[in-house]
Amino acid sequence: MMSHLQLLLLFLSGIASISQSAGREAPSNHLPTPVKAVNLGAWLVTEGWITPNLFDEIPVNKDLLDGTQIQLKSVTNNNYLSADNGGGSTIVASKSSASGWETFNLWRITETTFQFRVFNWQFLGLDDGGRLVATSTSSDDSNASHTFELVRNQEDPNRIRIKAPNGSFLEVNSDEFLIADYPEKTDWGNDDPSVFLMTNVRQLQGEFQVTNGYGPDKAKSAMTNHWNSFIVEEDFKFISENGLTAVRIPVGWWIKYDENPPRPFVGGSLQALDRAFSWAEKYGIKVIIDLQAAPGSQNVWDHSGTRDGSQSWGQSDDTIDQTVEVIDFLTSRYANRSALYAMELLNEPLAPGVALDRLEKYYGAAYEAVRKHSDVYVMMSNRLGISDTTELLHFAGNFSRSVIDVHYYNVFSSIFQGMTVQQNIDYVKKYHAASIQSLTIPNGPLVFVGEWVDEMEMRGASKEDYQRFGAAQLEVYGKATFGWAYWTLKNVQTNWSLEWMIQNGYINL
Repeated sequence: MMSHLQLLLLFLSGIASISQSAGREAPSNHLPTPVKAVNLGAWLVTEGWITPNLFDEIPVNKDLLDGTQIQLKSVTNNNYLSADNGGGSTIVASKSSASGWETFNLWRITETTFQFRVFNWQFLGLDDGGRLVATSTSSDDSNASHTFELVRNQEDPNRIRIKAPNGSFLEVNSDEFLIADYPEKTDWGNDDPSVFLMTNVRQLQGEFQVTNGYGPDKAKSAMTNHWNSFIVEEDFKFISENGLTAVRIPVGWWIKYDENPPRPFVGGSLQALDRAFSWAEKYGIKVIIDLQAAPGSQNVWDHSGTRDGSQSWGQSDDTIDQTVEVIDFLTSRYANRSALYAMELLNEPLAPGVALDRLEKYYGAAYEAVRKHSDVYVMMSNRLGISDTTELLHFAGNFSRSVIDVHYYNVFSSIFQGMTVQQNIDYVKKYHAASIQSLTIPNGPLVFVGEWVDEMEMRGASKEDYQRFGAAQLEVYGKATFGWAYWTLKNVQTNWSLEWMIQNGYINL
């Protein structure tokens, strides 16, 4: 039987042990049960290729949204308009073929007025003589000197005229310069130097495009209808009943300002995220919040919230500080919700536009912002465009409960063109498996395959082919220490919709 002194010493020893363990974070090599997750893509951050019907009701020029790239050919001399040296001087109609210098990015100001950016990102304007130049490196929607009206022919909308800020139309003169001095009247004939043939080269269909396209009077209702109908409670029930344990929810930086977000974004996505947490908790689903779009855009694609395909995130401390504030806000709001499982600090930063040292500076600050409120897992996405998937490995290993997110697709690259089904399977089992193994080190960060899909670059694959390819990916990605997430739950393209793939027997979890 213990003496009173022995009992006291044992009690004090226990208190000391509890105190010491309370002062330590969980070890970074603690392995959770890997999640089987699905992304809720195109819900709170728009991606038009997933939900093209969201753009259907844009009233005028819905093929000329922000970031649309166009090329213009003069009907009189049959040459393309070109920015000399990619920008910084005059615009001429002198090129028989079109490439980068002959491509213009649109800023949509109203349904019919636009600003134009050239290859080196300067804006079009007029010099003192009324000649078209690209010399200004900055603008805003209220800058009338950079705003042009685009007039389309009713019978052939790709036949256009451009009214300059001085009220006259642009025409090609005998020296192949563009001069704003042509009158209103035209018969749209091939002898009219103010008529141009427009080619639509590329369109962006992200959050900026859809909200600015609808305009301030219609965007709110269009987006609210989408948020209320695209993902509903029944989807979380489906997720829980089909072997999935988590959702990864992409959000945009404007969610922090949900009551009054900066133009053209509209409020309401935060309330949708609130509902997602309630549904997740009802059905026992974990939630990973993924910052898909950051201020200034961390990549050039629709889902980064970019206006025109430019990428400026991380080039100033302001964009880093603003992004940390978004992470701080989201973690603080949901820290006490039982469904919150992980915060992903940034989705798919693109190299070389995002420098590694700037990314690590942000990840360090954003990690501390999460830890102010919660001990949930913190995910750090690898940069895209680099061959070394381990570049963050040792940096992330300095942080407890950290995760590296990698994305694996057998599409979007010429290396997969011409591959057979078996070659695609072999690629996953050799290269993707080796990548996961290289990231899995003792006491290192966990590994998460945050995006993958049962789709190949080849066409004509059978249901059995997709079953085999999907099973191979599940086998390989199942070895990731944190788990995986399919891209995405719903998509008009069926193989990209996990809901459809499960319902139709392509994937069995």
